[in-house]
Amino acid sequence: MIQNIKYFDGSGFDPYLNLAIEEYLMETTEEDTCILYLWQNENTVVIGRNQNPWKECRIRELEEDGGHLVRRLSGGGAVFHDLGNLNFTFLVRKNHYDQDKQLEVILSGVRKVGIHAEKSGRNDITVSGRKFSGNAFYTRGEKCYHHGTLLVHADMQKLSQYLQVSKEKLALKGVDSVKSRVTNLSEYEPGLTIQTLKNKLLEAFEETYERKAVYCSQEDLDPKALSDGRKKFSSWDWLYGRSMDFQYELSKRFAWGNGIWQFQVNNGIVKDLQLFSDSMEPDLVDRIPGYIKGSRYEYKDICHRLDQVPAETQTQSIIINDLKEFFAAAEL
Repeated sequence: MIQNIKYFDGSGFDPYLNLAIEEYLMETTEEDTCILYLWQNENTVVIGRNQNPWKECRIRELEEDGGHLVRRLSGGGAVFHDLGNLNFTFLVRKNHYDQDKQLEVILSGVRKVGIHAEKSGRNDITVSGRKFSGNAFYTRGEKCYHHGTLLVHADMQKLSQYLQVSKEKLALKGVDSVKSRVTNLSEYEPGLTIQTLKNKLLEAFEETYERKAVYCSQEDLDPKALSDGRKKFSSWDWLYGRSMDFQYELSKRFAWGNGIWQFQVNNGIVKDLQLFSDSMEPDLVDRIPGYIKGSRYEYKDICHRLDQVPAETQTQSIIINDLKEFFAAAEL
């Protein structure tokens, strides 16, 4: 049972430092503690851990406008952050992780400003069927977090300008543009400010966990660890990864997210490959290519290799089975 709750109000808008703070808080969260971290990034596109930056973001336009590209630890899709958006992160040990309780904090906080919100799909929170919050999740051993966005008065023009959302994904959502499927909370409560929402989320946090929150600040954290973390999250290797010439590309949108495979094949053998995905199972996506590398470039051998990938959850079993069916039907 959670005995202590802490509240960390991020004071800066540097996206690389903010991700370093988030990772540091995750690594140092105590056994019986839950932390609520509220933070903002300025003019930033944040992609999921397994996504291809060039396919998800109009990088040149973003950089020309002084924006930032960031890759987070968690899976899921790309999002746009500006100062009209508020981010939240719940950091807790795995044995106390309670997604429903954490979401109740967000839903209750939004209700406190007069807006009725509800959970929708695998990771969205909506009002009147339109998304204002996307959620993602990350686990490292016994440490984990749940984070997401809250669109308050974000610049929707920039959101649609920088993000490259596939037509297939939009069709799955039943809409024709990224701008039409999202909304700002200020549309339903004019005059709503970021600070007001922060205050209400803190109230909801304390009420839901029936505890008084202890306030924390950046001064309480290890500056060297934050500096090292910022260097990692802003590095070329982390943001863009390795460049690979590929000969074959296969892709499909599944119920759990998209999958884009790039293969380098020599004499019928898979010499190298990359898998890009907005799946909420980033660790599985990281593991799969290692099992396929060295196989014959034909569906029987690839499916045999997929059979060897360990599934740690029911969702991971579904993903592996879907991929086997996909390769069995693919024209390689």
